[in-house]
Amino acid sequence: MSAGPDGPEDRLRRFATIWSRAVFPVTSTSSTRPEFEEQLLPLARRLSEALRARAFDADEGRAVGAALIASHCTDPEALSRSLDCVDAYLVLYCGDGGDQEDLRARSGRLQHAMAAGFAQALRERTLAEQEAISAAALKAQGVVAQALHDTEARFRAVFEGAAIGIGIADLAGNILQVNGALLRMFGVSEQAIRTRNVKEWTHPEDAPQTWKLYDELVRGEREHYHVEKAFYRPDGTVLWTNLTVSLLRDADGEPQYQLALMEDTTERRLLNLRLRYEATHDALTGLPNRTFFFERLEKALGAGEGQRFGLCYLDLDGFKTVNDSLGHAAGDRLLVEVADRLQSCATAPGEMVARLGGDEFVALTTGPDTEREVDELASRIMNVLVAPISVDGRELTVRGSIGIVEGPAGERSPAEVLRSADITMYRAKSAGGNRFELADEEADARAITRHGLTTALPTALDRGEFFIEYQPLVHLGDGSVRGAEALVRWLHPQHGVLGPDRFIPLAEHTGLIVPLGRWVLEQSVRQARAWRERHDDAGPFRINVNLSPCQLTHPGLVQDTVDILERAGMAPDALCLEVTESALIGADDALLKPLRRLADMGVDIALDDFGTGYSNLANLRRLPVSILKLDRSFTQSMQRFPADPVDLKIVEGIVSLAHSLNLAVTVEGVETGAQAEQLRILGCDTAQGWYYARPGPPERLHELALVDATG
Repeated sequence: MSAGPDGPEDRLRRFATIWSRAVFPVTSTSSTRPEFEEQLLPLARRLSEALRARAFDADEGRAVGAALIASHCTDPEALSRSLDCVDAYLVLYCGDGGDQEDLRARSGRLQHAMAAGFAQALRERTLAEQEAISAAALKAQGVVAQALHDTEARFRAVFEGAAIGIGIADLAGNILQVNGALLRMFGVSEQAIRTRNVKEWTHPEDAPQTWKLYDELVRGEREHYHVEKAFYRPDGTVLWTNLTVSLLRDADGEPQYQLALMEDTTERRLLNLRLRYEATHDALTGLPNRTFFFERLEKALGAGEGQRFGLCYLDLDGFKTVNDSLGHAAGDRLLVEVADRLQSCATAPGEMVARLGGDEFVALTTGPDTEREVDELASRIMNVLVAPISVDGRELTVRGSIGIVEGPAGERSPAEVLRSADITMYRAKSAGGNRFELADEEADARAITRHGLTTALPTALDRGEFFIEYQPLVHLGDGSVRGAEALVRWLHPQHGVLGPDRFIPLAEHTGLIVPLGRWVLEQSVRQARAWRERHDDAGPFRINVNLSPCQLTHPGLVQDTVDILERAGMAPDALCLEVTESALIGADDALLKPLRRLADMGVDIALDDFGTGYSNLANLRRLPVSILKLDRSFTQSMQRFPADPVDLKIVEGIVSLAHSLNLAVTVEGVETGAQAEQLRILGCDTAQGWYYARPGPPERLHELALVDATG
């Protein structure tokens, strides 16, 4: 650390100073305040290093909590003040340069670890003190039998000076003597407490075995027992203790007295409850958080036979717009109001609302009839979101999408239930939002498969799981193979061979379509060269490769294509790039520019699926295309005999228009010889379809079936 002015060491020292000033008044140390600060400085340094460490280590926080006990900070108030200082100042003085949100989260985890370390060290210290007291009491048990006021001096010193409460009673429960610490814990005089019998000190929260253990001890059947027990003070408040009761025997081994050692844990219990609340509740809205929700969901799913559960997973529609336009503070106020409204929807037994994070909330209902109840719960949620929410003088309309999962307990894990609800919620959002949908196992399975494919896509290309099949393009005039269309496939390890319809949209969504498309182009051009070398007397040959609309906007499209052709030693006219009609009709000049450059080089551009969109035929003149590829829908009616004369006229008109614009015409989906002949008569140039060959490996490209595929 730098020692310069206002450097990290100075800020660390400032943090230690603030910490020592806050805690020193509640310590029992004999040191001065500056000396105490020097003791805290290395602890502050450990917290600072743990805050900024690459990997979080909770042991550092626990060690600091334990070190407070060693520094005589045994009062629970010392821990409470320490946690407040860490919460307010650790990130401020020691978190320079880091992500503030991440640092605050780490600070919270360090506070929890400190509390755990403090409690464990205090417990160990108290137990050691209890053992010393028990040993002294046992040494003095002979004289205790004669008269308590003549008790051995050593026992008296321990008895009166101990920080924990000590009481001695006979086996009938009559209290004989108590020390000052116990009187202070109860807030009563010795006379008042000695009028009480041990058996009167019951409390509603006593563990079931507490008084059973007591009876066994006074009968001489056990030597001691330890329980956590609550007592009522005279003012009605509750005193929580760690209580250890031991049996004292006389010289002959006969039971004679009972010795109670009490450690006041009230403050620690309240602190633990506070920490538990903070760990299980959302700091912004006060709703149960993800941790608490999963505990409740796990309990609901583990309920007995006949029990069911219903879960509503809510995501606010358009919340990001509020955050972006009005700021995060306004977004937080909106979330608080939404949380209050949701809380009012889940008031029946077995219902709860939680915030998972961001603008995502869940509502859970349990019981034997959740099929009806969860629908009513979802309807209540939608209804409370109808009224506008006022934020900074603006009336904001909030809507939500809800995914509902309902079913019997014991069949699914919490993670599976939440995943199904999440998938269903996104289905509701995709349907326009402001609605709720019920989970559907088949839809879930499809979504899970899509997610799995999306996750596997990036590495599938590196693992060599993609391959290409080729379907021949046949000249309708002489029946020769003039080219082939490259069709990519994915050999998935679990799902087998997947067609492009299963993964191309996912590749477009993730951006993988660019490297995948480049790979397909490179492999196809290499294959085209191999065919030319093998069939050099077969006339002109062209390879057709599909181009995704996403690839059109990639700045490297033209250069990649040029590099691939040059490396393979192929002329540009050996390549045809197929682009769907929907991607080009209405496209602006910026989108058409790379295609024009490729067309100027000699690469053919085909307008794929022509006739399926709202084509403006006048636009064909401005597109850099040389081939129209008619969709298979035009050829379906030609499977019947006679063919529909209207369809024939439409195809004839398209072919005539295309030829007048110097465009060639290719037809997809040819499945019979009659179709092929009719298309030849109408003037189409090339065709492809199962009549000629199905897509297959490159070595079978020239094996034409010429068999009607309709059966």
